[in-house]
Amino acid sequence: MGLTRLFALVRKEFLALFRDPKSRMILIAPPVMQLLVFSYAATLEVQNVDVMVLNRDAGHWGSEFTSRIEASPQFRLVQRTQDPAELREAIDRERVIAAVEIGADFSRNIEAGTTADLAIILDGRRSNASQIVGGYLSSIAAGLAADTPAGKRLATVRVGTVARNWFNPSLDFKWFMVPGLVASIAMLVGLLVTSLSIARERELGTFDQLMVSPLRTHEILIGKVIPPILIGLLHITLFILAAVWIFGIPLRGSLIALYAAAFFYLISLVGFGLFISAMAATQQQAILGAFLFLAPAMLLSGFATPIANMPEWLQALTYVNPLRYFLVIVRGVFLKDIPLAEIIAETVPLALIACVTLPAAGWLFRRRLE
Repeated sequence: MGLTRLFALVRKEFLALFRDPKSRMILIAPPVMQLLVFSYAATLEVQNVDVMVLNRDAGHWGSEFTSRIEASPQFRLVQRTQDPAELREAIDRERVIAAVEIGADFSRNIEAGTTADLAIILDGRRSNASQIVGGYLSSIAAGLAADTPAGKRLATVRVGTVARNWFNPSLDFKWFMVPGLVASIAMLVGLLVTSLSIARERELGTFDQLMVSPLRTHEILIGKVIPPILIGLLHITLFILAAVWIFGIPLRGSLIALYAAAFFYLISLVGFGLFISAMAATQQQAILGAFLFLAPAMLLSGFATPIANMPEWLQALTYVNPLRYFLVIVRGVFLKDIPLAEIIAETVPLALIACVTLPAAGWLFRRRLE
């Protein structure tokens, strides 16, 4: 292999990337914007929601329960009504996500330590958010019951529990989201850059010139692989710095092990990208092919929903998804100092995927040349 020829090809690839407006746009601004926007917008926390309360109780505890809802930081607006029809209409028209109806004997029953009449109506069209809001309201009701005279009398025989949240003590959702974005955005950039490489040569008419050059086929493929890997490592470095210095997420594990796993992760992605690029005739087709791969890869990675919740036949497809393995590594290195043996166990499948995708891309590349 001629190192001089290979270096010249890699240099040409970098020049082509930064001279082409489409490639330059993909490389610079979107990844940083996605990290910042998704870190704040892509959250499963439910805050600033509106609820409506119908209080039929004339006692103290009904008003106290309403006041505690108003004082909770999760609720933005607590509307009061005495009309059941208005309660139903507010849910129907999605003006509120939850409606609370306090029974007429609420204060008397809760002071007596008997079952109190309290109804919580949730908007099932927003199933996940409504369940979380229902949990908020139930927690407020439980706290209110504990503060009543009957609740204080029962406190002496009640079993006390203390919850400790390991790895994320404050349950900050960004600690879960941002490490995942490090992996997913690196996949987006690495796959797009690789997918555009050969397609760009065909569209600009320089592919034939590349074929008549002294470069061999495997040298061309290696030259196409190196720039996306270097760019991907650069983006991962920027994202790690942003995660630590901007979002304050601890980096508890080995940074060297993380970069070693990231190298194999990017190689496996490059194999998929080269395969897409070899099939595409234009850059537009390459971008479309990359996004056709990205959407299922994100959904089948465990990024937002656990893989264990998926049907078994669908779980089998996740084993060929590089993002599945690197998510475990990057979250483990950031949050819990994952052992080296576990990092290796998750890196081996990435290496096996690369051993399949890179030869397959090379075979298709040679086939298209013929």
